Amino acid sequence: MINLKKGVNWSPTIFLIIFQVALIIWLPFYFYYNRPTLSMVAASVVLLYATGLSITGGYHRFYSHRSYKTNFFLEWLLLFFGSMAGQGSALRWSYDHRLHHAFVDTDKDPYSIQKGFWYAHFLWIIEKPQPINPKVVSDLISNPVVVFQHRFYVFLFILTNSLVFLSLGWFLNDYTGALTFAVGVRLFCLYHSTWFINSLAHTWGDQPFSQEHSAVNNYIISFLTFGEGYHNYHHTYANDYRNGIYWYQFDPTKWLIWLLSKLGLAYHLRTTDKYTIKKRMVTEHAYLLREKLVKSWESKRIEWEPIINELSSNLVRKMTDFSQLKSRYRELKTQCTEAPLLKEIKKEMKALQKSLRQDWKKWWQLSKTIMSHA
Repeated sequence: MINLKKGVNWSPTIFLIIFQVALIIWLPFYFYYNRPTLSMVAASVVLLYATGLSITGGYHRFYSHRSYKTNFFLEWLLLFFGSMAGQGSALRWSYDHRLHHAFVDTDKDPYSIQKGFWYAHFLWIIEKPQPINPKVVSDLISNPVVVFQHRFYVFLFILTNSLVFLSLGWFLNDYTGALTFAVGVRLFCLYHSTWFINSLAHTWGDQPFSQEHSAVNNYIISFLTFGEGYHNYHHTYANDYRNGIYWYQFDPTKWLIWLLSKLGLAYHLRTTDKYTIKKRMVTEHAYLLREKLVKSWESKRIEWEPIINELSSNLVRKMTDFSQLKSRYRELKTQCTEAPLLKEIKKEMKALQKSLRQDWKKWWQLSKTIMSHA
């Protein structure tokens, strides 16, 4: 549902339509007369990841959510490849994204999924955006590097992509391939991978952390979006530098930020305490189990609902107690408190951990029994 009363955002609308139509028409002719070299394809994939990670790791997690800090050199590098990505300035992108989180699924959400899949994916760009409110991005407006990129964004977009086209075309002696793949196909794939976060990541998946918003988790989407597919977690804990919190979850943006921190190029990485995450998961899962009883197993509701309530309450309480004990232990340890007291607290923590493991086992057995019932 496009609201044209707001006006039309002519420049990006015309560019994106002409660009995509021209590329789709051009590609059959290109493949008929040419064959891309492996070097050109590899270089284009590298550039796709460089520009994609500059959006997810730069525009998104660094500028929009301030989930880590970095130095002046890396900030320039993120803005260089961010300009090449063709998704507007970091200032405009971050402003829209902060509004998205503040007003998700409402009319004030710039790309609300409630207005339809295609609106969230692409059509929202057609509407003329509202002016940037300095209060929302006051931290970015005070950053001269961000302001510079915002002021000269169109020039920087053309310049960076021209550099890629000319340098890669010269190096591989294939200007047609460079324009087609390193610029055209790369931009096309990058646009849609970013738009998938607004559309697919609010449509297709599960909600283990929160059902208060439309964002979902989906590992397949994470492969298409440089790790942004664990979107339900992100909308629940937006300031965490991770989207995929487990080691096996595909989140190259997280891996990049972590690697940069080990090289001393990123610091103050923000994370959410694992027990805070687990408590939220238990609360949400308890709600799902109750819903399942109401919809599919009403005859067992009287028997199972008190058990769900008791087990979930015990888990949340014990995790809270463990977090407090852990904080107390660390505090006393820094104060060089006597060893017997620290030993006693550690003993309490181990006993609580054992009790938690037992409750977790009961909880997942109960969950499996209820959720497997048709």
